Amino acid sequence: MEKTAYEIEEITISDIQQVFKNGELSSVELVQAYLDRIEQFDKNGPKINSVLSINPDALKIAAELDEMRGQDGQGPLYGIPVLLKDNIDTVDAMPTTAGTVALKENFARKDAFVAAQLRNAGAIILGKVNMSEWAYFMTENVPSGFSNLGGQVLNPYGVGVFEAGSVGGSSSGTGAAIASNFAVVGIGTETSGSILSPSSANSLVGIKPTVGLISRTGIIPIAESQDTAGPMARTVADAAITLGVLTGVDEEDPATSRNETHALSDYTPHLKVDGLNGARIGVDRALLSEIGKEERDLMERVMIELAELGAEIIDVEIPQVDARSEVLWYEFKRGVNAYLGKVSSDVPVKSLEDVIAFNKEKPEERMKYGQVELEKAQALSDDPKDPTYVFHRETDIRISRSEGIDAVMAEHNLDALLFENNRGAALPAKAGYPSITVPAGYTSTGLPVGATFSAKAYSEPRLIELAYSYEQATKKRKAPVFE
Repeated sequence: MEKTAYEIEEITISDIQQVFKNGELSSVELVQAYLDRIEQFDKNGPKINSVLSINPDALKIAAELDEMRGQDGQGPLYGIPVLLKDNIDTVDAMPTTAGTVALKENFARKDAFVAAQLRNAGAIILGKVNMSEWAYFMTENVPSGFSNLGGQVLNPYGVGVFEAGSVGGSSSGTGAAIASNFAVVGIGTETSGSILSPSSANSLVGIKPTVGLISRTGIIPIAESQDTAGPMARTVADAAITLGVLTGVDEEDPATSRNETHALSDYTPHLKVDGLNGARIGVDRALLSEIGKEERDLMERVMIELAELGAEIIDVEIPQVDARSEVLWYEFKRGVNAYLGKVSSDVPVKSLEDVIAFNKEKPEERMKYGQVELEKAQALSDDPKDPTYVFHRETDIRISRSEGIDAVMAEHNLDALLFENNRGAALPAKAGYPSITVPAGYTSTGLPVGATFSAKAYSEPRLIELAYSYEQATKKRKAPVFE
């Protein structure tokens, strides 16, 4: 039974596995349907411009998986097409570029840990998606979702209506592509808001995990203290399934060492429709006062819905992050230099200093909006014992953890904190704590809004319970409509 692009719209992992089992659909047909849809809507029509490269072996891999279907040990991602943010290394014939011209010939010799986990689970890496260049850490005053290599990603909910940047960043291509039904699920990365922002802006579920729950090996870094990969999907169930596949202990990433006791390989037992019953959710209304009336009204409605589902909404005061912190710039320089020191001879840059010089050779092509963040990082020390860096990192930890999330949650005995979109993302990001965002509605112009729950380290199971309960009761997500 041949599936059309229309019929695969909003299809879930469990739906797909059922039609696979029934013999109504093959992985080859599913991959081809997504390739056709990408051609129709990403490269033509509204030109969402989210997919940067297609895996030339995707159909071949799908055919091989079809041949082996039914054997023991095949999990829920078996035969499922996945799109990766283009800062994640793969050994397929696709470069890992971070959206920058300097890395357009960066073909990895080894899969990132994340890519290997997906491949081992039988997922098909369909392609890589555009992103805010250098994960939105290149320059100021640039629209999110723009890269000098890939151009501007558009928000599928408002092509020609919403301004550039409304798609969210830096995992903008992942957000737009999965919202547009160009694959089943996608992988984004976050340092501070870069999964939560594009997920909420594209009416998706995004999970920003505890730092260390998912290995960062083979991912172009921003900051080791805050970086993580995470799933972006159209449903909480699909995000939870994918999260379980991505976890694991990786000797190359010491941050994963606690996963032996703290990580799950299956989060689906926490898909509980009554997950909000008896929950205590903290809200800082001062943060809501900073957003527009329409979005504020939407969030007020969210709180009513949460209460109707059995949650207690508790007013709290959440400390603000120290805006003077320069941790990201110090860690960016160290991390990028370490990554570039291992790239092949085909890549013309081997350090951050090289990148800056390379961009200056052809500024219109390589640095349309400048590179002030790169230059700021280059001017700093790369010594992890630099006293300014150490002071700023210690301050980040104190404000975000012991004086921040830990203190607020303990004082009020909370299950989670509630934010709108990625507002409030910086505090859990600095703490290394998890968040999940779930579709919460749309403004009058059709711009999606997300309800975001954050909590303490390794609280992903509880956050999934809260988000799933809300999602199942409200069913807010609607697919974008293309002419």
